[in-house]
Amino acid sequence: MSISKVGVIGAGQMGNGIAHVMALAEYEVILSDVNQQALDDARTLIEANMARQVSRGKIAEAEMKAALGRIQTTLNLPEIGATDLVIEAATERETIKQAIFEDLQPHLLPHTILTSNTSSISITRLASGTDRPERFMGFHFMNPVPIMQLVELIRGIATDEETFKACKEVVDRLGKTAASAEDFPAFIVNRILMPMINEAVYTLYEGVGSVQSIDQSMKLGANHPMGPLELADFIGLDTCLAIMNVLHDGLADTKYRPCPLLTKYVEAGWLGRKTQRGFYDYRGETPVPTR
Repeated sequence: MSISKVGVIGAGQMGNGIAHVMALAEYEVILSDVNQQALDDARTLIEANMARQVSRGKIAEAEMKAALGRIQTTLNLPEIGATDLVIEAATERETIKQAIFEDLQPHLLPHTILTSNTSSISITRLASGTDRPERFMGFHFMNPVPIMQLVELIRGIATDEETFKACKEVVDRLGKTAASAEDFPAFIVNRILMPMINEAVYTLYEGVGSVQSIDQSMKLGANHPMGPLELADFIGLDTCLAIMNVLHDGLADTKYRPCPLLTKYVEAGWLGRKTQRGFYDYRGETPVPTR
């Protein structure tokens, strides 16, 4: 099937990045959110990020203007239904995602493909609550979307081949690489990445190393571009904890038990960069370790 119009639900960190790359790939985009300020902030950020691409010679100014013209925003979720492909990028909570798909369902076109940008939640379970499980799959972008090259495509148990091929064609048109993943907790990237981050938090919790020494060790000793605690702050500690809980609940293995210190930081509201405090304090000119 031919996809020309894409609906993106959620104008946060992931949603605005998805709208950005879709518009540059010449898709018509409708970006929705429940908050007008979030939509305004998303448009401002998209424009700023595209302007940075222009300044670096990645895209032409004419491309930027054309792409911005392809992005509409709305507070009215039903408007998203009149698209060929829906990408849900709301908060990483299953009840919220289920409610969105339930509210959207009466307004969908017969051929619309539904996808979720979830980083860990069961695609099969999300699909089962819709009227089109065969046209539902996981469409997991990496953060930051305009820069990262990988997209995980996750088939639910009912996803048909036509749906997979249509989504793979979109990834190809974006100039990104698709990795096909099976529908098991956290898929590929987060199944490997989050336990590593969780183990780094345990290393801090047990006093084996400080924030600085742990991150420095992985950057200089394993050639990681960011240390695991720095990366956790970038992702959001609440998101890290949610994914570890999905792994722990879904696989019933104690090796996925979230570190109590990670839970404590989330309880404190120290969620990383987005709240200005996490394993580092970002309120000054340079980040300062909090432990």
